[in-house]
Amino acid sequence: MQIGDRVRVKTSVIVYHHPDHRNEAFDLQGSEGEITGHINTWQGRPISPNYPFQVKFGSKFRAHLRVDELESAETASTEAVSGEVIAR
Repeated sequence: MQIGDRVRVKTSVIVYHHPDHRNEAFDLQGSEGEITGHINTWQGRPISPNYPFQVKFGSKFRAHLRVDELESAETASTEAVSGEVIAR
């Protein structure tokens, strides 16, 4: 996954900072967004963050997610069109 890729949240991820659902539990599963950042260095040194991908959902909301919580939106839509169900 690279910056600019369209992604979909494939697992249940509960957040409390969504602007339309402030201070309420909101599940991001199924939401689509764009990767706007991949954090792997800090002050020039390599790091291993727990949530390395910054994903932008709409104009007001961003979240940091792990790679196992995301799938390519293009891949997911292709599978839906072909009608195939792939166990993962």
